[in-house]
Amino acid sequence: MRNFTIIILALLPILNMYSQMEKSARYPIGWNKLQQIDGEAGEKVINGLQDFSPELANLIIEYAFGSVYSLDKLPNKSKELVALSSLITQRAIPEMKVHFNGALNTGNTINEVKEVILQMSAYVGFPKSICAMNTFREVLEERKKQGIDDIEGKMFQTDDLTNLLEKGSKELALLDSMQEHKLRENFESFSPELVQFILETGYGEIYSRKNLDKKSRQTVTIAALATLGTAAAQLKFHIKAGLNIGLTVEEIKEIMLLISVYSGFPSAINGMAILKEVVNDANTL
Repeated sequence: MRNFTIIILALLPILNMYSQMEKSARYPIGWNKLQQIDGEAGEKVINGLQDFSPELANLIIEYAFGSVYSLDKLPNKSKELVALSSLITQRAIPEMKVHFNGALNTGNTINEVKEVILQMSAYVGFPKSICAMNTFREVLEERKKQGIDDIEGKMFQTDDLTNLLEKGSKELALLDSMQEHKLRENFESFSPELVQFILETGYGEIYSRKNLDKKSRQTVTIAALATLGTAAAQLKFHIKAGLNIGLTVEEIKEIMLLISVYSGFPSAINGMAILKEVVNDANTL
């Protein structure tokens, strides 16, 4: 036993050096990226884990920020909106707080973040949006106390809320000219109210607002649906819609890789499989 102990003690410096080598490639990259995006809020998360689960802290830094966040198809501003939409979908309040900070740190305005929360009401429900809006208010109050002066952004659109059905129809057609026909074909005779509410509220009242560009709207919708994992048909539609309004296949791939960080590999695999299906369908036309 004494000889075994001596051997282990002799090997410790070598094992420690090997461990450092293992994490040295991605760790500093990930740490710098975490500081750049999430700032003090992200550092607190990592520091809080170090004494209890340093392995988890290292994975967050090396994989989430050293690997995934270091991809370059989406700007950091968009990456943080993906993170937020996934976390709002899961009602992950402490993590939401970190990424509300991250969204503002990467150039999103207050009103752009509010717009994402508002849009999530259509995809994950009002209770989760209410929770997110209250959490965001807390984050803004904390940042104000710290002397951070965040940019308000464009004022909310409040005019032209007439003819919402017609307006919603036009907005949906921008994503897919045949989608309203499919919607009516499937539900008009069974639940005409559902068709009306989707067109009037989902697209006429929410999607048509000018506080968030169309690519960002599809980005957060794809992220939320991929996180849910229970709406394959809707995810397929919104992936196609995203491609129709200017998102690239590579950008959507990156959304799915980000989802692996926030909702796990099964969600990312399912989302990537649906994206692959959409791409294969397009290639066979």
